Amino acid sequence: MEPAPSRVPLAVREAIHALSSSEDGDHIFCTLGSLKRYLGETERPALPGEKEEFASAHFSRVLRCLASRLSPAWLELLPDGRLEELWASFFLEGPADQAFLVLMEAIEGAAGPSFRLMKIVQLLARFLREGRLAVLMETQCRQETQPCFPLLRETLLGKVVALPDHLGNRLQRENLAEFLPQNYFRLLGEEVIRVLQAIVDSLQGGLDSSVSFVSQVLGKACIHGRQQEILGVLVPRLAVLTQGSCLHQRVCWRLVEQVPDRAMEAVLTGLVEAAPGPEVLSRLLGNLVVKNKKAQFVMTRKLLFLQSRLTTPMLQSLLGYLATDSQRRPLLLQVLKELLETWGSSSAIRHTPLLQQRHVSKAILICLVHLREPELRDSRDELLASMMAGVKCRLDSSLPPVRHLGMIVAEVISARIHPEGPPLKFQYEEDELSLELLALASHQPAGDGASKAGTSLAAATAEPPAETPAEIVDCGVPQARLAGSDSELDSDDEFVPYDMSGDRELKSSKAPAYVRDCVEALTMSEDIERWEAALRALEGLVYRNSTATREVSVELAKVLLHLEEKTCVVGFERLRQRALVAVTVTDPARVADYLTSQFYALNYSLRQRMDILDVLTLAAQELSGPGCLRRAPQPGSPSPGTQCLQVAAASQPGSAVASDWRVVVEERIRSKTRWLSKGGPRQGPAGSPNRFSSVAGHFFFPLLQRFDRPLVTFDLLGDDQLVLGRLTHTLGALMCLAVNTTVAVAMGKALLEFVWALRFHVDAYVRQGLLSAVSSVLLSVPAVRLLEDLPDELLEARSWLAGVQRCMAAPVWGIQSLVSVAAASGILHGRQGKTPPSANGFSSKKPHLQGPPAQPSEPRAPPPGSPGARFATWLPSTCSREGSRRGLQDTGTQGPAASAETQEQASPVRISLVPGGLPRPTPASSKEAGSSPEQRSQAL
Repeated sequence: MEPAPSRVPLAVREAIHALSSSEDGDHIFCTLGSLKRYLGETERPALPGEKEEFASAHFSRVLRCLASRLSPAWLELLPDGRLEELWASFFLEGPADQAFLVLMEAIEGAAGPSFRLMKIVQLLARFLREGRLAVLMETQCRQETQPCFPLLRETLLGKVVALPDHLGNRLQRENLAEFLPQNYFRLLGEEVIRVLQAIVDSLQGGLDSSVSFVSQVLGKACIHGRQQEILGVLVPRLAVLTQGSCLHQRVCWRLVEQVPDRAMEAVLTGLVEAAPGPEVLSRLLGNLVVKNKKAQFVMTRKLLFLQSRLTTPMLQSLLGYLATDSQRRPLLLQVLKELLETWGSSSAIRHTPLLQQRHVSKAILICLVHLREPELRDSRDELLASMMAGVKCRLDSSLPPVRHLGMIVAEVISARIHPEGPPLKFQYEEDELSLELLALASHQPAGDGASKAGTSLAAATAEPPAETPAEIVDCGVPQARLAGSDSELDSDDEFVPYDMSGDRELKSSKAPAYVRDCVEALTMSEDIERWEAALRALEGLVYRNSTATREVSVELAKVLLHLEEKTCVVGFERLRQRALVAVTVTDPARVADYLTSQFYALNYSLRQRMDILDVLTLAAQELSGPGCLRRAPQPGSPSPGTQCLQVAAASQPGSAVASDWRVVVEERIRSKTRWLSKGGPRQGPAGSPNRFSSVAGHFFFPLLQRFDRPLVTFDLLGDDQLVLGRLTHTLGALMCLAVNTTVAVAMGKALLEFVWALRFHVDAYVRQGLLSAVSSVLLSVPAVRLLEDLPDELLEARSWLAGVQRCMAAPVWGIQSLVSVAAASGILHGRQGKTPPSANGFSSKKPHLQGPPAQPSEPRAPPPGSPGARFATWLPSTCSREGSRRGLQDTGTQGPAASAETQEQASPVRISLVPGGLPRPTPASSKEAGSSPEQRSQAL
């Protein structure tokens, strides 16, 4: 016997017809009341089968009909808003997923701002406030154990997460506060907490449930970049719920495990940022990093090696999470090995920003804190090898922060991995970074008593125990003596203490009076006081006895260059450097020849070679200034007038306070006194010849002759990039100091050839020095000589600097200087006119800007747009070293061009040098190329 046909379709059809056509308010109210019984909210509810049929097959049609009938006139059919309240109850009491989709459909289908749109938006805001979103997600979680519709779930997922975007696009400025992203996603986090609590309750009641839909909502929200809002609500609440409930912990673990792989990175990153510590993170994630390969890649690779966004507390949470369980600790040891391998990679040091290097260094120190001695003992050799490689690469870096970072981390690693060996110590200045790293190394993790990471480092900085009042006694009187004496009789408060501010330490050794005595004291004396006195008096003796100094200048320079500190002398390096500068200024030619020859000699440290460059620069600066043989007042020393005032004040009876106020009063009177005098104007300082002009070649050219010849312990074009960078800056400084000298043109030509050979160097410090060198040539060589003697070098530098300016975000000062010089002379824009330059080196007419620039016949740079590099790295593979040296040594003429066989037989070098000097660009037309410099400049 067939079942009786259902009455639900007929009742729904009649109700929809009445709602669509009737204008009687009472009839519409009765019709809605008859439909309300299928929702179970009336006194005579329908049968369970009829309710299920209505909800699954007819509820959406009724809601669409109600949404379409919404208008001001329709709501006014019944007074007191009874019809509107009954209309809204269908959306708030029926199946939440269908009501939500119908509301979103009505909002998206609205043509524009209208009464219906605003009413539906207000109803949707009420839908959210009454917790219907949690009911929607809970329904989807319960339906996952039954056959479901994937398309419906995907639609719901997209609408729920993208609700602020849909409402913002539709409402524009009329948007409500509930739909703003910062408010909506916090509300979504609260709804997720409710859903998880409902799932825990259903599991305790013996009902099956799933968190897959909630995991998808969480993952999609994090992909949209809303981790901070939603996880800022979830993590604190879940941290409290999981603290005493194993069931809540299992639900949380399942919540993160069910997150899709495409959203795993966003969710884990947000959890690491929001978790207050490793314990909370461990309760939320469990052993997810062991079970899920994507989570393991994110936690152990991407967040540590490919990003640097994590702060120090976040790193401590992440690595502490790996250390809190025995199944995860092998991953922590593997992470430490990979971190040390990255930390010791020379390529990573050169191409990784400093922020990322600090990030890796902090991670290494935190890993060492959490690992125990037995775990490190098995991998000690491998870790020490990676550490030593990293220390070598970092100490060779041209950046002081990189070297500083390497020293700190190397000390901590060596003390932790090899505690029984001799400690590794470096000399560096303590700053905020070093204090932070040492604090990380001495941090003792909670609950880990076996780790001894910070014991040795924390002991050195431990504070002494506080003394009790009974122990605070006079340091010069024994405790027993004070105990038996009367405190009032022994009090010495009425005595005035002696003024010892002007006392000086008495020296048993007298300072030497001759330069030769200083040389003897520094070389053969075993008396430390005499050795220190000779070092302190040497600079003054050199300047006072210039004739005697010239007799032993080279010997004295050799002694000072190899001088080592015998005792702790304050300012030893400064005293040694100033004495060397004084010797070089006194006998510049011979001492400069010796120092430049020793720069490329064997058995010298990098520190000594850089000292040579510093001494040459300071000596050249002093030689080029007026009155180079007069000693300038030392920094911080008082002027003669002030010194006389101080002596006069000190000779008066009274304390030191009296002398101080007298000096202050005299200085104030002098500063406020206006002096009126008659007669001619005051004369300026007397001029003097530039002593650097005659010896500039001794300082400059020997430094250029052997830079491409590697030694056993010194390779400028190889690993010693720091010294090469200092060399480029030194050559630029010497070029600037040689302004207005006769040798400036030859120096500029040789320096431009040196720059051309190294123009595509991989180190940023070297490239910075090359730009400084080009700028110094433009400032030092007159514009007329640049155009007459160096037109080809100017063109080559122009093309290279143009490429540099395109690769950099901001214009370089050297490029601007070149543009100003070349634009005024007509070279930059290929001017065809023949206006002679004026006396100051610039043309009297404006440059013609329409002519095409003169280009070399061969491409001297890689094609533009090469990916992944700020500077091009294309260079010829081989070159002739001998030809390049001839081109650098012979600064007046161009060296002979190397043949094809010579180029084929030449050995490859790291930075290719063009054989036979620089290649010369071919003019655009052979008729325009003249043989003389004047004809070439006119042709250009």
